[in-house]
Amino acid sequence: MNIHDFHRRKVASEKISMVTCYDYWSAQLLNDTDLDTLLVGDSLAMVMHGFSSTVHATVPMMATHIAAVRRGAPDKFIVGDMPFLAARRERNEVLDAVCELMQAGSNAIKIEGAAGQLDTVAHVVESGVPVMGHLGLTPQSVEGLGGHKVQGRTESAAEKIYQDAMALQEAGCFALVLECVPQNLGRQITRSLDIPTIGIGAGVHTDGQVLVLQDMLGMQPQFKPKFLRHYLDGHAQLSGAVNAFHHDVSAGAFPNCEEIYR
Repeated sequence: MNIHDFHRRKVASEKISMVTCYDYWSAQLLNDTDLDTLLVGDSLAMVMHGFSSTVHATVPMMATHIAAVRRGAPDKFIVGDMPFLAARRERNEVLDAVCELMQAGSNAIKIEGAAGQLDTVAHVVESGVPVMGHLGLTPQSVEGLGGHKVQGRTESAAEKIYQDAMALQEAGCFALVLECVPQNLGRQITRSLDIPTIGIGAGVHTDGQVLVLQDMLGMQPQFKPKFLRHYLDGHAQLSGAVNAFHHDVSAGAFPNCEEIYR
């Protein structure tokens, strides 16, 4: 997968698959799958570091994880998130942050929102860096949105997201994430754009889908928003494996004679 394949896949009506990835070992696993692209999302602040929201992610934190993912997945197209307010700073600071994420191993960066930063998006693109947009529920703005809620339910809110999508395409974005919007809005935007849309809770009509790896593997079974499908009961299987190890150790059954050096 390279930057040109995104548009080609949309034209050919071939869906794009994306999963988040935050570390070396899972990147190794995903590098051997059929997945199209990996997202090193700022959700790592919550999933990997235990923070309550994505606003705690920093550029150095993102760069560290991107570098680990690149080492584990040398063959995958990697998108790295610009973290909280990193795209709202002075232009030189923005480019420094972009440079750090790209040098860490990203093939592209993702910037949330549109208002007030279309010129920034255009400048980053003009600097030779592919930019993926992100509209709808933008987790970095969760405090301003009043929580993790579906966006674009009213006519005016839907029109705002639609116009922002058009503006991000005009600014040079090569693709657009649509998060937690009604399916009809996801379909309308997808049909209107020349660039592909990648949905998460945006319905079936987007050009691709993205999920958080740990969520789709069922690592937190109590976390089950409407859009999420568990592809594995990971929590039960992994905890069961660890408990089996514990019981073998407790019973003196591990290691056995074939698992020791003589």
